[in-house]
Amino acid sequence: MVKKILWELLAGTKGGINRARIIDVLKRRPYNANQLAEILSLNYKTIKYHIEILEKKDIITSTGRGYGALYFLSDKMEANFTTFLQIWLEFRGSEAEIYYLDEEMPKEVPLELIH
Repeated sequence: MVKKILWELLAGTKGGINRARIIDVLKRRPYNANQLAEILSLNYKTIKYHIEILEKKDIITSTGRGYGALYFLSDKMEANFTTFLQIWLEFRGSEAEIYYLDEEMPKEVPLELIH
């Protein structure tokens, strides 16, 4: 069940990369939301949004509510961290590399490339 939740949280949504980064940082030690925002160079509100999602799915836990609350990986996430790493490697490895001939991003995307 944890594997499915992690796939959904990491690969199934646009914010998966940031959630994975939060999980990775919290594996090392607990942080509050402000510290996470600083470490990950993300907006505080973005961090709070992802924390809320991760807490609802029991991936992380906190010492309480409010500005100074510290966030930790949940026992369930600690026990399944290897699964997280496997999913993260597979997810990150499946991303297509994009190469540009002139080392510039094209101004328009050719119609045949739009699905």
